[in-house]
Amino acid sequence: MGVNVFKNEPFSDYSNPERKRSMEAALDLVASQLGRDYDLVINGKRISTEGKSVSINPSNKDQVIGRVAKADQSHAEEAMQAALTTFDWWKTVPAKERARVLLRASAIMRRRKDEFSSWLVYEAGKNWGEADADTAEAIDFLEFYAREMVRLAEDQNLTRIEGEDNELSYIPLGVGIVIPPWNFPLAIMAGMTAAAVVAGNTVVLKPATPTPVIAAKFVELLEEAGLPAGVVNYVPGSGAVIGDYLVDHPKTRFISFTGSKEVGIRIYERAAKVQKGQIWLKRVIAEMGGKDALVVDKGVNAKEAAQAIVTSAFGFSGQKCSACSRAIIHEDLYDEVLNHVVEMTKQLTVGPSHEYNIGLGPVVDEAAYNNILNYIEIGKGEGRVLVGGGKAEGNGFFIQPTVIADVDGRNARVAQEEIFGPVLAVIKAKDFDDALEIANSTEFGLTGGVYSNDRFNLAKAREQFHVGNLYFNRKITGALVGVQPFGGFNMSGTDSKAGGYDYLLQFTQAKLVVERY
Repeated sequence: MGVNVFKNEPFSDYSNPERKRSMEAALDLVASQLGRDYDLVINGKRISTEGKSVSINPSNKDQVIGRVAKADQSHAEEAMQAALTTFDWWKTVPAKERARVLLRASAIMRRRKDEFSSWLVYEAGKNWGEADADTAEAIDFLEFYAREMVRLAEDQNLTRIEGEDNELSYIPLGVGIVIPPWNFPLAIMAGMTAAAVVAGNTVVLKPATPTPVIAAKFVELLEEAGLPAGVVNYVPGSGAVIGDYLVDHPKTRFISFTGSKEVGIRIYERAAKVQKGQIWLKRVIAEMGGKDALVVDKGVNAKEAAQAIVTSAFGFSGQKCSACSRAIIHEDLYDEVLNHVVEMTKQLTVGPSHEYNIGLGPVVDEAAYNNILNYIEIGKGEGRVLVGGGKAEGNGFFIQPTVIADVDGRNARVAQEEIFGPVLAVIKAKDFDDALEIANSTEFGLTGGVYSNDRFNLAKAREQFHVGNLYFNRKITGALVGVQPFGGFNMSGTDSKAGGYDYLLQFTQAKLVVERY
C-alpha cells in the first residue's frame, strides 16, 4: 500500500459507444430496483420504522426512488451508544488495516461505477457527466484518505535531543456526527465519512433528506468491504428531531457538516455550548457555500472566458457551492463576453437527467425549486433577464438557465445571496481593481476565477482575491482530490481543505510521549 501512488480516477467518455451502453445498462438495472424500503443501520442491525420519508426522482415527481426509515431520538441515542462502544476497540485497529477497508471499498465502487452514477442520476437529478464525476470523486476520496492515514501513522519527524525518545502520534477523537449535503450525495458524503473512519473514529451518519438512498447504498458498500458493525451507523431523519439532538449530545466529539450557511452557523453555535457531562470542546468541520465570481479582464479571448462562465454557472443546474453565480467583466469587454454567454446559454438543453446528453437536469426538490424561482423574480427587478427567467417544461423541478445582466455587484440580492440554482448575475466593472473589489464584496470566500493575460493583474489577484480556491484562465468548478484541496474562507466554512494533505488532522489529535533513557 504505497502512500504516494494516489492517482485520480479518470472520467468516463460517453461518446464511446461501449461506455454509453454500459451506462444505459446500469440505468436499467437501477430503475428495476427503485421504490424499495431502506432501514436504519445501527450496530449492523437493520431497523424498520413506522414513519418513512419518500425519496423521489426530481426529473419525474411521480417516480419513487425509495422509502427510507426515519430515526427518532431513541434511535439517535442507540446509534450514539453503538458508536461509543465500537470506538473503544476500533481506535486500536492499526491505521493500515483501517485504510485497507477504504481501499477495498474504492475497488468495489470502481467496478460498479456506472451503477452508483445511475443512483445519482435518479435520486439527485445529475446528468451522466456530473454523476460520473461525483462517483469518480468518491473513489478518489476513499483512495486518498486511506493513503493519507498510512502516512500520518508513520514516525513523525521531531527534533532529537540526547538521552530521550520523543514520539508524536495522531490518535482519533471519538464519535463524530457526519451531516453531508445533497448536491454531492456520494462524493462528499463518502469523503466526510471515510476521513472520520480511517482516522479511527466512529460515525453517526445523518444523510441529506433529498438523497438518503445513495447514502444507504454507500453503507451497504462499506459492509461489503468489511467495515465492522457499529463503525458507521446510518440514521436518516429530520434535523429538528435528531440533528439538534446529536449535535448537542455530550458524547459527540466532533461534527462534520457540509451545507448551507444558516445550518452551519446553527451547528457551530450549538456545538460551542458545553453540555452536562461533556469533558471536551467539540470540534466542528464545516463547509458552508459561496457566492463565487469569475472576473474577466480586458484583452482576453471573450469566447473562451464566456465558455468558462457558462460551464461554471450551469453545471448541475448551478447547485454547486463552487458554481459561478457572478460574472464580473471589465467594461471594455463586457458586451462581447455577455453576448457569447447569452448565445451559449441559449444552446443548453433542460430535461430528465437519465436521458443522454442533457445539459441541465432538474433542481433537487420543491423547496429549492420555489426558492430559485423567487430569486429569479427578485433578479427581474435588479437587472435585465436576457435568457431564461422561469420554469422549464416537464414533470420535474426544471428551471431555465437564467442570465441577468447589468446587476449592481455590491448591493443587488442576486449578487450577494447564495441562490444555489441556474442563475447568473452579470456585473460590469470599471477596471480590474474595481472587479476585484466587487468580487470580494460578499460574506463568502469559497472559489473564484480570473481570466487575464496581464501578469501584474494575476499577481494582484493571487494576493488580494480572498477565496480558498482561486482559478486562473479556466472554469472554477471541478476541484480534484489531492490536486486542488477544496474549502474556503469567511462564511464559506472553517477553512478545512477536503482532499488535501492536512484534512485528516481535523479528525485526529496529536499525542506526544517522552521516554527518558
